[in-house]
Amino acid sequence: MRPTKTLSWLALGGVALALSACGGGGQEPTTDADGNTVIKYWHAYSADSPELKTLEDEVIPAFEKAHPGIKVESVPYPYDELHKKLLTATAGGTLPCLVRSDIIWVPELAQLGTLAPLSEEMDDFDKIAANTYDGPLATTEYDGKHYGLPLDTNTRVLMYNQATLDEAGMDEPPATFDDMRKLAEGLKGTGDFAFADNDTAGWNLLPWIWSAGGEMTDEGMTKASGHLNSPESVAGVQLLVDMYKMGEIPDLITGAQGGTETAVGLPKGDYATMLDGPWMFPIFEDQSPDFALKTAPMPAGDGGSISVVGGEDVVMTDSCPSKDEAMQFIEYLLGDDAQKAMAETGQMPVLSSLGSELTDIKPYYDTFAKQLQTARPRLPHPEYPKIEEILRTEVQKAFTGDTTVQEALDSAAQQIDPILAG
Repeated sequence: MRPTKTLSWLALGGVALALSACGGGGQEPTTDADGNTVIKYWHAYSADSPELKTLEDEVIPAFEKAHPGIKVESVPYPYDELHKKLLTATAGGTLPCLVRSDIIWVPELAQLGTLAPLSEEMDDFDKIAANTYDGPLATTEYDGKHYGLPLDTNTRVLMYNQATLDEAGMDEPPATFDDMRKLAEGLKGTGDFAFADNDTAGWNLLPWIWSAGGEMTDEGMTKASGHLNSPESVAGVQLLVDMYKMGEIPDLITGAQGGTETAVGLPKGDYATMLDGPWMFPIFEDQSPDFALKTAPMPAGDGGSISVVGGEDVVMTDSCPSKDEAMQFIEYLLGDDAQKAMAETGQMPVLSSLGSELTDIKPYYDTFAKQLQTARPRLPHPEYPKIEEILRTEVQKAFTGDTTVQEALDSAAQQIDPILAG
């Protein structure tokens, strides 16, 4: 998925407590009037979207034709509602067999015992997993097991307006942190901005932290102190804060109503660069058809060019009474035919083996596919939304001048440590 809003987990705490008392199994297999096994598949494809139409009119019928005796029931929910529905259905024992889950929900659902570990249940898991990008695959792992497979993916790359770069005397998009500073200096006083983004959440900050050589926590996710507030992590955020204080990043990044949204500001030339995902191409084609959107890798710092992984995973619930049939549909969804069919709608495939076939479908996938070679998932921790909100809140204080970047990350690390320890 695109960046996600922090959900009210405290409001769902009572449900979460009830989940721990629920075991897997207990449901009877569902069959239709003809005796076919019915697999329910929950997802958040919006009504009338090309993704939903392709799933229901092409992918599912093709699977059912190739697998007589199995029917797949597509059940769409609004995105924000799907997460709550999963929690309440777990407590009530009414879960479906399969879910297209936001990647940040997988650790939470795995911890609650909702999901079956595909790495143990699925015979062909290793073979399928080996054909996916490493970053998306990492989003399925919790406590040493994989509780799903990546289904679709995306990452953020640099999008730029060459005309605005020309104002700064730059023939090429900024490839490094130093180039970003050069761009900001070149546009100073022109009224245009070097870079624009709309938040200080992990989705927004982590590419800069990682590319600077920083980390959010240690490898075991036991401690943020010494990592999130390291000199390298500070340097990644400091670049953005310095550009903001130069007047070269609009107030959008603090949540203030300053400047136009990125989808409007970039084609107008108000913004030279921004970071965003492949869904922006159809948006620009619709809203600004005369604008030639160009892309480049995430600017590199001392840690390289590293961006953040988005997307969804397909997971199987532990209570699914028809696991063999459900896993056959998972395998089909991860096959070339289904992946390429969904790619036609703008949903980026997870199969690294597609190569040039991917860019034949959508030429703009090329930059994203290359960036995915180094892209990383957000912290795969059950309490990530809470952790991310701390990061967002503390870093915004550095942008507004209430504290320094070092103090902001010190404070965030101190608040995150007890969550990791707990």
